[in-house]
This record gives sequence, structure tokens and C-alpha cells, in this order.
Amino acid sequence: MTGTLVTLVNPNLVHPPITPYALDILTTSLESAGFVVEVVDLTLVRDRWRDVLATYFEHHQPLLVGVTIRNTDTIYPQEQRVFLDSHRDIIGEIRRHCAAPVVAGGVGFSSMPFALVDYFGIEYGVKGPGDVTIVDLAQALAAGAPPSGVSGLIVNDGGGHVHQVPHRDQLAALGRAVLVNRATPYTRRSGRSDKVDNLAYYRIGGLGNILTKNGCTYSCAHCVEPDAKGNQFARRAETAVVDEMEMLVAQGVSDLHTTDSEFNLSISHSKAVLREIVRRKQADASSPLHDLRLWIYVQPAPFDEEYAQLLSEAGCVGINVAPDHVRDDVLNGWKVSRKGTRFYTFEDVERLCKLANQYGMLTMIEALLGMPGETEETMHECVERFLALEATVVGFTLGIRAFPYSPMGKQLAAQSGGIHPVPGVQSNTATEPILLSPLDQCASVVEYERQFMFDAAGNFRPVYYFSPDLPEGRTATRPGDRWLTSVELLWKWVPRDEHPRVMLPTVSGITQEDNNYADNPFLLRLNELGYKGAFWSHWPQRDEIMQAVDAAS
Repeated sequence: MTGTLVTLVNPNLVHPPITPYALDILTTSLESAGFVVEVVDLTLVRDRWRDVLATYFEHHQPLLVGVTIRNTDTIYPQEQRVFLDSHRDIIGEIRRHCAAPVVAGGVGFSSMPFALVDYFGIEYGVKGPGDVTIVDLAQALAAGAPPSGVSGLIVNDGGGHVHQVPHRDQLAALGRAVLVNRATPYTRRSGRSDKVDNLAYYRIGGLGNILTKNGCTYSCAHCVEPDAKGNQFARRAETAVVDEMEMLVAQGVSDLHTTDSEFNLSISHSKAVLREIVRRKQADASSPLHDLRLWIYVQPAPFDEEYAQLLSEAGCVGINVAPDHVRDDVLNGWKVSRKGTRFYTFEDVERLCKLANQYGMLTMIEALLGMPGETEETMHECVERFLALEATVVGFTLGIRAFPYSPMGKQLAAQSGGIHPVPGVQSNTATEPILLSPLDQCASVVEYERQFMFDAAGNFRPVYYFSPDLPEGRTATRPGDRWLTSVELLWKWVPRDEHPRVMLPTVSGITQEDNNYADNPFLLRLNELGYKGAFWSHWPQRDEIMQAVDAAS
């Protein structure tokens, strides 16, 4: 089998660039199985991607082409920018130059995989972790075996018909932990044109990335990850995780951000990873880990003083926490465990901020406004209590993207029943009432998934939700109506002297600021100037940074 080529393509054209970690993961698995793997990374050559593809495939004939779809759209409610058209253009160009079958995957792809296999016109798709499935597929193709033997593979039958090969059991189908390589580090490289260049991404984007576990056992109403990644925690061996961290830091990638759904869920495993970092630092004064700067996503709980101390000793410098709100009546039934119970209080958020400050770590606290039950009163209370926190930066998002398999997406489809527009369901590009049908009322899975991204004419119309109990919800009469009154209220409620440390929703005409990630002018300038770490850590200094640049130019 050695010498059989699999080509992996990164079609993400958005900057600041984010390291396509999935391609390192897939490369590790394929190389371990004896395949030759090459990466064609279009992010870093986005202005000439067509020429790059044409030149590559002129000289290479792979057995299989894999494409990673990290994001379908920005999911930023005030912008609602979709990326799928550029992804389809890239896939079309691949097919123009290459006869090999194409398989797509990635967390964005996994949020609506049947519809995207059909939309892209590709042969195969993988929902969830691809470590095992892509190897099974490549081995089947190399042996001339039919794909029907590849467990879990999504297959395009043509004519809008897409099916999935059954998984071996329900645990693999839903939990997916068995589909993740948990035992060995993923091979991370820098300085090679045929692989993901982790150092190049770090130099341009300011962050590397690390996965300690895959999947999530929780059931938060707005979240796609338990469905897209798996509803079990696939905990990687802590030695493998820290081996990988050492590998990256030794290459010069010192700032690493966790890509777990949340780093502190499964707290015993998280502590084991941190203890392994600390142990190696204490045992070896020359370990690259002494240069590690760790940035993490967490939920407000569990988070005790032992955890804060371990984080600090391991090299954590910044904590991004998403309590989302302060009101129990808004959060109940929304931020919940698999059993439907809440797992933190606002007091947990206050304690986390104090512990982070005590141990010298920065904090970013994020609110998600506009969920069911949100009113002007509850939103105002959230703003006031978040601003009172001892946090480095406070961020507010208004509105939420609805996906086919998030609990909210399924609930909205059930409420609409394909007949009734649901109050609060909105899309900036909608030209007619948004009707959503539950899966059992749709002719196919493709049809069910498509309605969350496309209108009946096939135009992009991503579905968002804003509480209809907010001020404009009472007067909204068209599905494209914007929730601009609530944005204006948020800007009004934040005192001027607090603006430096606050991220607020932005729309044209209100402010020149932009806190969306995709092609953000401030972030792009940060990267040009060589700043490293999570971009929110530099947010309070944004005016000084931009003024210094303007003065220098």
C-alpha cells in the first residue's frame, strides 16, 4: 500500500488564518496506515488558489481527495456571511483537474453533511471524527472494494439522493469516541510545503491549536457539537496530548488554544493533562513547555482553586468562558447537561473571575443574548451584571444561528411544522416567510438539512433566532427584519469608560468597530504587527494599536 497518495485540501479563504488541525489529524492516521499524504493548503495562497490547484493536479494523481469544511458561515448574526459558494468553487476546480473521488468532512460540514454532499456534488462525506473512516475509505479504494463496507460513510447516490452506510453499533453512531485516535500524538509539522505549516500559521495568525478530547456529553440548546462531533467524551491520553504540545512549542508555536468543546468539562481528565505539563516542566529545565502559553475555552463550572493553580503552573495565560447569561429563568432548559439540568450558577462565574485574577490569568466572559425568553429587561440586567465582573474583556453576541441538529433547530422545525412561521426566526436574505419542517415530514435528510441554509429557490438563507420578546420583535413583520433596536440599546447601556474592554454587536452606521472574526480589520492588523495569543487579549488596547499604526504610516 505504501506509495498510494491521498491529497488533503484546505479550502478556507478567510483570514486571519486558523491552522487546519483536522488535516494534521487525518495525515497522522493515513500515514500510520501506510498511505502517502500531501496537503494543498489554499488559506495561505488565497489570492492564487486556482493556479495552485491546477499546478498541483497537473503533477499528481491521488487515489482520494479529502476536503475539510471548518465553517459553513460566520454564524455572526449581524453579518450572516456564508462560505459555501467559495468551497463549492474550489471543489469544482479540483474535479476539473482530478478524477479521484472527493470526500468532505469537518465540524461545519458535519452540521449538515447530507445536504452538503449533494450541494458540492461529491462522492462521499464523513460526519464527525474522520480518523478511522478516511483510512477505511482509502483502503477500500486501494483494494477496489465497494464503499458499502465503510462503516458510517455518507455516500452520494446522485439525483439528490444521499445515504449513510450504517455504523457498526449505536455507540459508534452517536458517541463516536471509538472513531478518534486517543492513544498517540497527532504529527504536527512546520516548514514543509506538502503538509500543514504550523509555524507559518502561528506567525500569521498568532495561535496554534491543541485537542485534548473530542465530543461533548452536554445538551446546550444552541450547540451543534454533541451531534457533529459525538455525544461522548473521547479523552486523549494525557501523555499524547503533552507530547504534541512539546512538538509544537519546540517548532516555535508557543501560544496554543484548546479546541475541545470546553476544556474543563471532564475535569479529572483536564487536570491530568495539566499535571503532565507541570510534571515535565519540573523534571526538565530545558523542556520546550517552559515557553508554553496556553489559552482555553471553559464553562463556569467545574472550576476550583486547585484547577486555577494547575492552569497557572502549566502556563495558561487566558481563559475564555461562556456563561451566556445571568438569569436562571433564561438559562434553564438552555445551558444543560444531557439530563436537562443546569450545571452552573452566576456565582460560579464570579468565583472563576476572582480565581483567574488571583493566579494572574486574563479572562474573556461571553454573553449570548436573544435566546427564548429574552426581553429588554433581562438583556439589560445581563449587561449590568457582566460589566460588574472582574473580567479582562466582556463580549456580547445578539442572536443565534439555528442548525438542523441542534436542540433549538429541531425545536423550531417542530414548532413551524412546515406551515407556521415561528416568531423570532430570521434571515437577512429571506424574501418570504421561513417555514421549517421536522425531519419526519421531509422527503429526505437532504431536504431537512437544506432548509436551514437555503430557500426554496436554492439561494443562501441561513436561519437565525432572536427572541421575539425583544423590542423590535413585537413589530417585525418580515423574515428579513433586523434586530437593530436591541443592538442600539446595548451600545447605549455600556458606559463610555467601559467601551475599551467590551465587545459589542456591530452594524453599519452605529460604529466603525467590528468584532466578527472573519477578515476583521483589527485582527488582520494585529497579525501584521506580530501580536500573538487570543485576539481578545489585545482588544482593550485596540485604539492605541490602530493609532500607532496610522501614525507610523
